[in-house]
Amino acid sequence: MTLKELEKQLLALTPAEKTQAIQLLVQSLSNTWQGIEKTPGVCGGRACIAGTRIPVWVMVEARRIGYSEADLLENYPTISAADLANTWAYADAYPDEIELAIWENEEA
Repeated sequence: MTLKELEKQLLALTPAEKTQAIQLLVQSLSNTWQGIEKTPGVCGGRACIAGTRIPVWVMVEARRIGYSEADLLENYPTISAADLANTWAYADAYPDEIELAIWENEEA
């Protein structure tokens, strides 16, 4: 996608969606994600839900194989719906990182 194509899509967003887009861009530039953290030595330094050892890629893979958000919240009682929202936003912003983590796990 070119910047020109993206510009047309951004201008078509509602004010609330534009706010979300700005927040996403700021997060990606600052490399800090609300509710997501990378800690050397924890889960291989992979992105995890903050305060847990639950990698983002695990949640993405679980969703792919059919777990609903309700299932995930039930099976991981220490996380919240907000944690899942942060997880999906991070996964959407860094799909290559998540795909690599999934692939590496499958190869291990």
